Amino acid sequence: MRLSQLQPEPHVESFYHLKDVDVTHAHCSGMACFAARHLQPDRWRQAMEQSPRVYCLGKCYAAPASGEDQQQPTIEVHSKKAVVLERIAQGGARTLDEYKRQGGMIALQRALAANAQNVIAQIEMSRLRGRGGAGFPTGAKWRAVAGQKSAEKFVVANLDEGDSGAYIDRFIAEDDPFCLLEGMAIAAHAVGAKQAFIYVRCEYPGAIRSLQDAINAAHRDASLGIDVQLAIGRGSYVCGEETALLNSIEGVRPVARVRPPYVAERGLYGAPTLVNNVETLASVPWIIRNGAEEYAALGFSNSRGTKVISLNSLFRRPGLYEIEFGIPLRKIVERIGGGLRSGTLRGVMIGGPLAGVVPPSLLDTRFGFEELHAIGASVGHGGIIAFDEHTSIADLVRHVFQFGAEESCGKCTPCRLGSRRIEEIFSSGGEEDEWLDIVNALKQTSLCGFGTGLAEFAQSIIRYYPSELRSCFK
Repeated sequence: MRLSQLQPEPHVESFYHLKDVDVTHAHCSGMACFAARHLQPDRWRQAMEQSPRVYCLGKCYAAPASGEDQQQPTIEVHSKKAVVLERIAQGGARTLDEYKRQGGMIALQRALAANAQNVIAQIEMSRLRGRGGAGFPTGAKWRAVAGQKSAEKFVVANLDEGDSGAYIDRFIAEDDPFCLLEGMAIAAHAVGAKQAFIYVRCEYPGAIRSLQDAINAAHRDASLGIDVQLAIGRGSYVCGEETALLNSIEGVRPVARVRPPYVAERGLYGAPTLVNNVETLASVPWIIRNGAEEYAALGFSNSRGTKVISLNSLFRRPGLYEIEFGIPLRKIVERIGGGLRSGTLRGVMIGGPLAGVVPPSLLDTRFGFEELHAIGASVGHGGIIAFDEHTSIADLVRHVFQFGAEESCGKCTPCRLGSRRIEEIFSSGGEEDEWLDIVNALKQTSLCGFGTGLAEFAQSIIRYYPSELRSCFK
């Protein structure tokens, strides 16, 4: 197998900052933990002194978090029907027998008995969109790969869930791993692939163990019809970008690729490749089992179905909640999350550190792809991070761009140099014009969503916090 034959070169190995790090005892310095640093100052100090830094452990409900934390989040369904959390909310299904007992693998059997084009049509009719950030129509992506003439195709599940505040993929992998595998097998049948990879971040050791056990069990049972391998990341946020992720699997330096060609045409090892986020794939078995119409009946407007959101520790009720699209943000913050455990809400970040900040005045906005985009925010991965008066705008911008500087792949200049310069401006002072020029360069010329995401965050600060922002400059 090609993956095991790879011998990464030194310039590849040096890219990863967690390749030799045991995260079991690590402290997290991600955005959710930064926003909650006043809750446990000593733990936050340890995170800041730790080298290398770890930017998300998927325990944002316990922030500031440590790898040693064992507590579990609240997990509830607040949609008319449970799709992604249907088993997880009831304790999960970690064995194949238990998964089958709860109706697992029925969807795969139906899909394999159907024409591949009919399966794709079902996904298109469901109006499922990607749950990893971009919100691209899933059926259109599947059809693009299926239409490629190639003897070799791949399906890749993106479990590089590095967006601080998001931890749904972690719990799918740990508590319902066969749902992911079933979704991948259905996708493989639809697009004509026989080989699949799950790219999982090393910060999730529990997910790695659970997935490997599930893969072994599924292979023994011969129930998938595809070969699945784990590819384990070694510390790089940029590997969440699909082309960088594919480079990482191939064993080359994981920087973003120039597109076109797109991965549907030329992806992993040069073959047509379907890359889907974990929550996206976990929705597929429910759609095939219950029907596209049932799924499309959930949600609203161009945002159909359900989304799992994850709330950080500043809420009274941090945890995982499955909601329907269309719910107002205010209901998420005040009713589902219970408001803040203390202090005054200054804003929420939805979709990770590379997303716009939503001020309290806009909490009546409905949770949907276009609706959030209209106010400079994003559905993203579904992580929702609240911050209060303990976090100034200067501190927030400094933290985000420090993260940006440390995690940039370095391929494009605005991201590599601009993010570090903005961190310096908000640490020791600088000119407003320079800040605005760098933000514009990030927006207009970055190669991938990392740089443009930093710009979108900055633009939301410019738009919604102008007076406090002006006080940050000389």
